[in-house]
Amino acid sequence: MADLDRVKRILQRIYGEREGELAFERIIPLIETFPVQKSHKEGYFSQEDVVLITYGDSLMGKGQVPLVTLHDFANRYLKDAISTIHFLPFFPWSSDDGFSVMDFFSINPELGSWEDVVAIGRDFQLMFDYVVNHFSSQGEWFENYLAGKEGYANFAMEVNPSTDLSQVTRPRSLPLLSDYKKHDGSTVHLWTTFSADQIDFNFKSLDVLEKMIEVLLFYVQQGAIILRLDAIAYLWKKIGTTCIHLNETHDMVKLFRAILDLVAPDVIILTETNVPHQENISYFGDGSDEAQMVYNFPLPPLLFYSFLKEDTTILSEWAKGLDLESDNNTFFNFTASHDGIGVRPLEGIFQPEEIDNLIEVVKANGGQVSYKRNPDGSDSPYELNITYVDAILADPESSRAERFLASQAIQYVLPGVPATYIHSLLGSRNWLEGVKQTGRARTVNRERLDVESLMSELKDPESFRARIFFSYIELIKIRKKQQAFHPNADFKILEVDPRVFVIRRYCEEQTIYALTNISSRDISISWSGNEVAARMTDLITSEQIDTDSITLKPYQYMWLSTTDA
Repeated sequence: MADLDRVKRILQRIYGEREGELAFERIIPLIETFPVQKSHKEGYFSQEDVVLITYGDSLMGKGQVPLVTLHDFANRYLKDAISTIHFLPFFPWSSDDGFSVMDFFSINPELGSWEDVVAIGRDFQLMFDYVVNHFSSQGEWFENYLAGKEGYANFAMEVNPSTDLSQVTRPRSLPLLSDYKKHDGSTVHLWTTFSADQIDFNFKSLDVLEKMIEVLLFYVQQGAIILRLDAIAYLWKKIGTTCIHLNETHDMVKLFRAILDLVAPDVIILTETNVPHQENISYFGDGSDEAQMVYNFPLPPLLFYSFLKEDTTILSEWAKGLDLESDNNTFFNFTASHDGIGVRPLEGIFQPEEIDNLIEVVKANGGQVSYKRNPDGSDSPYELNITYVDAILADPESSRAERFLASQAIQYVLPGVPATYIHSLLGSRNWLEGVKQTGRARTVNRERLDVESLMSELKDPESFRARIFFSYIELIKIRKKQQAFHPNADFKILEVDPRVFVIRRYCEEQTIYALTNISSRDISISWSGNEVAARMTDLITSEQIDTDSITLKPYQYMWLSTTDA
């Protein structure tokens, strides 16, 4: 079978001819015994795709496990808006709010069960985290490694501490190597990219390869339609290199894609690589052999900067480069997630002093900054830890819901699939008490909400949460009906005023001019040099608009179309 030959060729490219043949022999039973899923889609993407990002316990209710609480809330409030729920790691874990996985095959019993997850999958599509770079130092796999148990003896990467690792790209300021004592009394120094509790897998071991392919296919069996490859850029290590984006890493993504194309062709790979734009989109491969989606990491900090400056010039210039050659690829557009606002993607776009300005605003508004270690031993900003609501409002006393909603409106008109973090949808502010409790900066955006208190706030139309939530939901519902907002529909950035972001989205059936005033002043629009119809419908308000005299109120957004869809 040609597709199986593709799998074998990739394995031999990674491991060499002989070892690659052995690898193929080990994983072929996993592929051949997997119940093949037929394709049911014409394409990977649709304008109806909208992802909600959440922890399994973001909502807490009395007398029920959090996954059931979330399911009930989603069915009540999100059914006609959200198509897919992305569960951040909901497995048993020891640190990093889930990303130090102790058991890749189980659901954390404090959250619920696989039966609860499958039940949610009957009402929404599912997206899971495939934490493929590392595993917990407190799980059974690591205990088996320390004991030298057959099949686990090479699970971790042992490195002589005298080895020169100065070229290695570091996403953290923590030590790269951590010490552990094996059961035989020997001390080993293991590669730990993110923390001493997160042991990097040694993918040179065929035992690791086989086990993680098993995990991949297990998640598909549980209903995952999108798999997020966490920290994938650091997967393969080679002494004397940067150990990021190595050819072997790209080949591993190709391997995952080749296997899924065989057994579950509708499943989408999404790579999580918080790096500059060109490095990020390299994970599309040739457009058909690696990820179908990549995170649009420059978007959150660019939007933040634009609203602070009330100037879309840099944002508009950047957005012109979002063209993709293949309709099998698109961007995963987001503004907030469980992590902070990454600043590495701004490299090559901003001068360091501009990033310093963002840092000042974040700190003034109760946020913090996380740093990474550079090869020369210095530290530089890695991410800004603050809720996106507070970042955009840029003032802890502000309650300008429309300012935040304007930022989300821009996200939702760009080419790509939009994703919204649950705390953005609910208008959550900085959880400073949580940061005090955990001592971790990222906790600021990871509050667990009492669902009864939440629904009480949503019932009050004057509450900040209600003003954000219901306007946001309506925005999503309108967007999902527009064919011109298909993730791969054509687009053109129009420059009519630096304070207004304007994009034309179009396909054979529809054209939409999306305008967003990011300033605190009324702005009158001149369409000089742009051919537009004399009269169009604002899809947001259903009003008829004379295009020769458009004035946008502060933070107002319009979606103008010649159709009333």
